[in-house]
Amino acid sequence: MDIRAPQVTALTDAVRALLRFEHPADAVMRAWFREHPDLGARDRALVADTAFGILRHLRRLQHLAPDQAPRKLVLAWMVLQQGRAVRSIESMLSKEETGWLEQMKGHKEDLPPAVELSLPDWLFDLMVQEFAPDDLTALGRALLEPAPLDLRVNTLLTRREDVLASLAASGVEATPSALSPMGVRLREKPALERHELFTSGHVEVQDEGSQLVSILTDVRRGQMVVDFCAGAGGKTLALGALMRSEGRLYAFDTNERRLTQFKPRLKRSGLSNVHPQLIDTESDVRVKRLAGKIDRVLVDAPCSGTGTLRRNPDIKWRMKPGAIDELRAKQASILHAAARLPKVGGRLVYATCSLLRTENEGAVEDFLTLHPGWEIADAPAILRRAGVAIEAPGPHLRLYPHLNGTDGFFAAVLERKA
Repeated sequence: MDIRAPQVTALTDAVRALLRFEHPADAVMRAWFREHPDLGARDRALVADTAFGILRHLRRLQHLAPDQAPRKLVLAWMVLQQGRAVRSIESMLSKEETGWLEQMKGHKEDLPPAVELSLPDWLFDLMVQEFAPDDLTALGRALLEPAPLDLRVNTLLTRREDVLASLAASGVEATPSALSPMGVRLREKPALERHELFTSGHVEVQDEGSQLVSILTDVRRGQMVVDFCAGAGGKTLALGALMRSEGRLYAFDTNERRLTQFKPRLKRSGLSNVHPQLIDTESDVRVKRLAGKIDRVLVDAPCSGTGTLRRNPDIKWRMKPGAIDELRAKQASILHAAARLPKVGGRLVYATCSLLRTENEGAVEDFLTLHPGWEIADAPAILRRAGVAIEAPGPHLRLYPHLNGTDGFFAAVLERKA
């Protein structure tokens, strides 16, 4: 696709705003688009795709454009990642830019692995400790690719085959998800906000890995269930549909804004068993009154988000090394509070979208040391009984972009025995 000088100017401005790293990238881009209402749909897509691509590959691009000027990052992306010939954009370049791009394109250099994979040193060093070299390379390369767009079919209202037929009729190419029985993967990323399937609550945007975490809770009709860190409610809605809107499903969160965003989604879903609850802390009285009464608890814990770097690449540049220790303390506190809720025989699913063992197996091991009345259940076996064809070593669920085509997820099923 041809590119024009005004588009390069817009891209440079957007990248400049992102590189301040003052707020999450998606929020920055929403604000930037509000400030540029004259951009058409194609230009908006170009800006968003390119800007996020630059964030994914930022360290490598900065290595090749040492002054780190936003315009140079945009030009380097166009030539190196999009494969544009320098002469095809020469009319919008200065003489200095033309010479620099020609030299950069012809320069062959073995880059340090952390630079080649565009990871900060602290994160690369942690991952080196956890992954074999070939696995780390494959994972790192997968994290540099854009994430696919997955939908979760609201099985309370419709069937997956009907959703696929409706998408096809509207010209949207889609296929059944490889693992999730309620998932659909789109070939491209069309705007769906006004699509009838979306406005009717028949589908929600949700990564296939996130759908599997919801299935792993093994919720049943009529149960008492708590989504302990509900956020904007994606997993809550999946749980409610799996429960066929029967029983009672509490959606707890400490962030009022997130719960407010959840309400229109809940209204579309057709669910009547969901009860959003704003809590002050994980030890809120609303939590304590349910102690020992709950069948299933989902703890989708706040974490580093390293498993979502394909769609949230700014995380690796905004997060500082010490943040992992702070998150571990928060995860332990939340797990301890949530563990009061299940009845004997009940289960707690601890999940993160982190790739790091310290937030995953490490957190579970620490929990079991302090809570001897709990045991680990076989997560892959639970999924297989639910119709998910998955094989995994060990009792936990581990999903990776390079192996499963999903975001990176970890989940452990903990069962209360006493």
